[in-house]
Amino acid sequence: MSVLKGLEPERVFYYFEELSKIPHGSGDTKRISDFCADFAKEKGLEFIQDEKNNIIIKKDKQNSQSNNTVIIQGHLDMVCEKEEDFSFDFKCDPLILKIEDGFIKAEGTTLGGDDAVAIAYALALLEDKNISHPPIEAVFTVDEEIGLLGAQFIDLSSLKGKLLLNIDCEEEGIFTVSCAGGGKIDFSLPVEYMNTSGIKYNIKIHGLLGGHSGVEIDKLRANSNVISARLLSKIIKFNKTNLVNIKGGLKDNAIPNLTYLEVICEKEIDDIINAFYEDVKKEYRVSDNNIKIDFTKEKSDCLALTTESTKKASCFLLAFPNGVINMDLEIEGLVKTSLNMGILNMDKNSLNLTVSVRSSLKSEKEALIDKLLSIASLSGATAKVGGEYPPWEYKSESLLREVTSKVYLELFNKEATFEAIHAGLECGVLSEKIENLDAIAFGPDIFDIHTPKERIDIKSVERVWKFIKRILEEL
Repeated sequence: MSVLKGLEPERVFYYFEELSKIPHGSGDTKRISDFCADFAKEKGLEFIQDEKNNIIIKKDKQNSQSNNTVIIQGHLDMVCEKEEDFSFDFKCDPLILKIEDGFIKAEGTTLGGDDAVAIAYALALLEDKNISHPPIEAVFTVDEEIGLLGAQFIDLSSLKGKLLLNIDCEEEGIFTVSCAGGGKIDFSLPVEYMNTSGIKYNIKIHGLLGGHSGVEIDKLRANSNVISARLLSKIIKFNKTNLVNIKGGLKDNAIPNLTYLEVICEKEIDDIINAFYEDVKKEYRVSDNNIKIDFTKEKSDCLALTTESTKKASCFLLAFPNGVINMDLEIEGLVKTSLNMGILNMDKNSLNLTVSVRSSLKSEKEALIDKLLSIASLSGATAKVGGEYPPWEYKSESLLREVTSKVYLELFNKEATFEAIHAGLECGVLSEKIENLDAIAFGPDIFDIHTPKERIDIKSVERVWKFIKRILEEL
């Protein structure tokens, strides 16, 4: 039974629901790519599907005299996050959609509105035989959420379009015209284990807001990995301690909201944990006021890091910067450079950390990466830089901005807002591949993306659909 049946625009929500039935986390995009390929075959449209599952679908102009080929672009993958105790397998389970208070949500998981809504818009446009539009080239990329990998791989040499509508933003009426570049770094710190005994503490840091490390980094939300590193350092300072395990975060570009810390101590540390908890609650009483630190304890004999490795791991984690590094002095309120300690875990040989680096200035990004590599070198850790993507620079003259301003004012009787953002967008990568590309990025209202609280505004989806159809008529 359809959950979204009866909502307008009907075909957009039809495809949104169909896409939600197909598992499509980053790195698992074959099935959703095949769905789009089958769609193109059924509609008799030209398409190209590459080995990475990127797909391009082309449609000739319809009811239009314009030859300004327009690229409509979004990404096929989603961030897979779920509530802590919710039973769900992102590899095989369809999302469980529901409607609440004018929003579409998913039960217990991320919704994937980022960026299934773009694909749904594009499929609805490609099948519609009544809309007036110039030639359309729909470009669906993969693995955007783990470093814009599909956009970096895709061959766009067959495209004719110089006008790009990227539908991968989450605030209606805000049109992005520039974004940061970035990358990720994987660190591995060698560690040694020993058998030890004492009082084992299983500590859980949870209840944090989390969020997108580009969009929400300036909101000064807590990072559960950072908090766990601070707590470990505090415990070591006052008690003989061996680290058993530490694990937090699932994505380098999502602010971690849950970290597990296991230590074995010579003496009880209840007072240390409780005092630290009170300090953290006070620090984040405004920006992240639902932080919880819970723990259980038991006498135990277990395998843990040696005292030397425990201290080395603690110093390594504590030395890392995190959050906003520098603000842009030319654009008020814009973060220029930032860092997110996204994924933290251990295996039998090493402590592993993955961080996301962002900057709108290439030199600052390089300087921050050099700083982090220096920390790794001093700590004896190895580091691998990957997933780098370029910034998308502001275009001083833009037909798309002119038409957007006109159409938005006529449709909604209010001015469109154009802004630069700190998050990374595929527009930067695509701009390097297509000479003189004129691009804007936009989308309907989507809240709390990359978290299980993600929700998309139904009426906003409808308004943006009207905008897309109208702007295609104008171009």
